[in-house]
Amino acid sequence: MPHRSIVPVMTVLVVCLFALGACAPAITTVPAASAPQPTAAAQPSVTTDLTVFAAASLTDSFKEIAQQFEADHPGVKVVNNFAGSQALSTQLKEGAKADVFASANNTEMKNVQDAGLADNTAEVFVTNRLVVIVPADNPGGINELVDLAKPNLKLVMAQKTVPVGGYTISMLEKMSADADYGADFVTAVLKNVVSEENNVKAVVAKVALGEADAGVVYVSDVTPDVSDKVKSLPVPDNFNQVARYPIVVLKNAAQPQLASDFVSFVLAADGGQKILEKWNFIPVK
Repeated sequence: MPHRSIVPVMTVLVVCLFALGACAPAITTVPAASAPQPTAAAQPSVTTDLTVFAAASLTDSFKEIAQQFEADHPGVKVVNNFAGSQALSTQLKEGAKADVFASANNTEMKNVQDAGLADNTAEVFVTNRLVVIVPADNPGGINELVDLAKPNLKLVMAQKTVPVGGYTISMLEKMSADADYGADFVTAVLKNVVSEENNVKAVVAKVALGEADAGVVYVSDVTPDVSDKVKSLPVPDNFNQVARYPIVVLKNAAQPQLASDFVSFVLAADGGQKILEKWNFIPVK
């Protein structure tokens, strides 16, 4: 039987395999999708603090003044520190940092100036007057100022070193010099004092809460939030005291230009003066 060669068969197989490989679909490499690049974090806005030390009686008015000043000066934050003027001047003399000082009397302003913390450019920016307040239900039956001397009343006043406390003593001494009240009037009234506070807002709070039968505060302290909780007894002009409030840029102010701008705003007739008048202060411009 003749031998058949297998070479032709193998050749056919190789050709077929080559053809099949050529017909197979090409494998396409799909590049991986690029990972999203993180966006840069939003940069926080830079805020410049302007620190204002102000008498406690200025709390409501200076909060509103601060809001308006911030609106006019984007990026500025007014940081108010409210307390009795005597406490603020002590803080400053002990090294507390601030840009502006607004006092409720000239005495504490002079103390700051004498300590070398402010020059003599302090300017009176507003005035105030005294008023006697009693709780709305008037448990002490105080209907006129002479009633303050009735025994067993509970009176509250500011400490004598607090501006309004000093003004209160001066008021009572003037009344004692008047025949309608008598020389012992001031002594009798002071016997009724059950608490002496370190700022005028504390006096208002105690009377509004009914913890005292009466207190002496500024007219500007009878604000909308307490007006329905207290009644006011006006103090006649011949006994009343005019509280003068000076303001100054401090020598070591971190923001001297902003501090000067703030003082100018407080003194502006269409700026701080209008706001202060709204809060029952007496504008000077």
